[in-house]
Amino acid sequence: MIVVVWAFALLTAGLHVLVFVWESLLISRPAVHSRIFAIPAADVPAIRLWAFGVGFYNLFLACGLIAGVFLWATGSVDVGRALVFYLCTILFLSGVVLLIADRMSLGRERGSGIGGALSQGIPPLIALIAMAFT
Repeated sequence: MIVVVWAFALLTAGLHVLVFVWESLLISRPAVHSRIFAIPAADVPAIRLWAFGVGFYNLFLACGLIAGVFLWATGSVDVGRALVFYLCTILFLSGVVLLIADRMSLGRERGSGIGGALSQGIPPLIALIAMAFT
């Protein structure tokens, strides 16, 4: 089960690195702001600072997960496990928040944010469930 925890923690980290790239580096591209985030081109200047900062939060969370898996795998089990547990819990709860925001139609039409919420919450939830069996 440890391999499942590590795999889903690293998958979660990878997704957050990808989101960092989208939010912090590529947000001005139409394929990113309009197709992925459903933000009209006219609104990009207004959200650029927000997106840049949030992208880096995602990168830092991903780095913490990678460090946690690395520490766990190299013998610092308690520290690595604690990092993975804490960050997966935060990221799962962030997925719950995105699902609530979708249900409340915050920022876009209700139902259009479910994919993002599931992508945010399911991989860390699987890691947490597997962690309960290790």
